[in-house]
Amino acid sequence: MRKICHYISEYMGLLVLAAALLALMFPGMLQGIRPSVINYLLGAVMFGMGLTLNLNDFKVVFSHPKDVLTGCLAQFTIMPLLAFGLSRLFRLDEALALGVVLVGCCPGGTASNVITYLAKGDLALSVGMTGVSTLLAPLLTPLLTWALAGKSIQVDVASMFLSILWVVILPIVAGLLVKWMWPRFTEKATDFLPAFSSVAIAFIVAIIIAANADKLFTSGLVIVLVVMLHNVCGLGLGYVVGWLLGLSYPKRKAISIEVGMQNSGLASSLATIHFAAYPMATIPGALFSVWHNLSGAAVAYLYKNLSANSAECRFLKRKRK
Repeated sequence: MRKICHYISEYMGLLVLAAALLALMFPGMLQGIRPSVINYLLGAVMFGMGLTLNLNDFKVVFSHPKDVLTGCLAQFTIMPLLAFGLSRLFRLDEALALGVVLVGCCPGGTASNVITYLAKGDLALSVGMTGVSTLLAPLLTPLLTWALAGKSIQVDVASMFLSILWVVILPIVAGLLVKWMWPRFTEKATDFLPAFSSVAIAFIVAIIIAANADKLFTSGLVIVLVVMLHNVCGLGLGYVVGWLLGLSYPKRKAISIEVGMQNSGLASSLATIHFAAYPMATIPGALFSVWHNLSGAAVAYLYKNLSANSAECRFLKRKRK
């Protein structure tokens, strides 16, 4: 069973892609599912993430606050501004532009820690950034969405704040409490959590795509290109920020992945709840969920292989000897 779960988490990108294609080809199978299910699934993923974390993991916030805060600042400036700029550059209609901006204003994605681990990046920094950006999300996500899209679309900041609190923050806290109260149970369960999270994320993507299959065909390749550029530019600029600040290679990888991989499942969930009048606003989040898992797997492979041959790593090896 553990081996099966390992393969599921290892090939999460392919699983998400397969779920998206099946939902696109057979949308009727999932169109009866209520959108509120997405919130429960996302909450379950966040609860699982809480089970894998430890309060000691957040010591990086206090021991190296500059690294974490720098990464979070990059997260909440690069991605929202990229989203806004790309929406204007490609002249997206109001609903699609809102969806792209909403993705850009969300915190780091739940898969970023796994990708950072596979890329041999600084996992502690990744966990710290994910935690801090998630805690900041109830305040910054609604405010940034209002600032970048609020001129033409009304954004209920208070309602969005409560949604993020219920869907993201409370499940993580519940996971931490369960781990503290029943450590033996949690230790056994964590072997299966990456696979569970992978299946849940794939199901979320499938539900969103099935519900918007017709609209997805009419939206054209432009929105696909925008989503890909948003993610790739975020990964690249995140790395550049770490390089300009003189951070170590593992830290650069962590910031790159954290900045580029957004919590797009949360973006789709918020779009479903708060922007029902703009159903196309859920499309960018669904596409981002598919693409960033594929690009994340590719980036992890690239970073891992580059680090093995980099001059920096050879220098460190000599220094240790």
